[in-house]
Amino acid sequence: MRAKLGDGERLDDLGIKGYQIIQKKDGFCFGMDAVLLSSFVKVKKNGNVLDLGTGTGILPILMEAKTPGRHFTGLEIQSEMAEMAARSAALNGLEEKIEIVEGDITKASAIFSHDSFDVITSNPPYMVHDHGFRNSNDAKAIARHEILCRFRDISGAARVLLKHSGSLFLVHRSYRLSEILTCLSNDGLEPKRIRFVYPYREKESNIFLLEAVKGGKSRMKVEPPLIIYEKPGQYTEEIYKIYGWKPEEV
Repeated sequence: MRAKLGDGERLDDLGIKGYQIIQKKDGFCFGMDAVLLSSFVKVKKNGNVLDLGTGTGILPILMEAKTPGRHFTGLEIQSEMAEMAARSAALNGLEEKIEIVEGDITKASAIFSHDSFDVITSNPPYMVHDHGFRNSNDAKAIARHEILCRFRDISGAARVLLKHSGSLFLVHRSYRLSEILTCLSNDGLEPKRIRFVYPYREKESNIFLLEAVKGGKSRMKVEPPLIIYEKPGQYTEEIYKIYGWKPEEV
């Protein structure tokens, strides 16, 4: 299908199944965090998946390519982003498998049926409302700062919308780990699997990947560390594998 691009939009190759995605040249674009999360997520055959704050729609598209899930829904509050994500799904011929819904995470429990999803994913805003630089571009600010939703909204939505024993998968900043684990446990989402991500072997972790299970028992597996760079300008072998790249192609 030929892409219909609007002003200031570009088409990016995702390097898997020939899929592409529409993004703003100067707007918010998906980053490595979303790609890492898509490879951490586990979806069983015929699973029903919801992505909270889907942005460009990158996670539903990558999960459709990587997992045997039956249907993927992306919830996005920003009208322009939701419309662009829907066009990306259509561009890849995925209208029957991926639905983009415009709506507010804080009202997700009123938008979707309760106990209806096997898996929920989220690459949420990392920065608390008043922390760090606030980009003047609203789309970027909303994606990076807790302006329109806070983590407790994501946790609360997952508590209501996940089936019993369903999983919430997320990526977040390591310095907020204690707060996030507490929030999840309070909502009956037991952290079960975590993987810390490090920019270099000798540096401290800056992000983590986490799976929490609704109604799960208290026991968490810490997976081997994921290192991004072997040295400046050179990714580790695992990162090349996750992206489906060969070192000489980068």
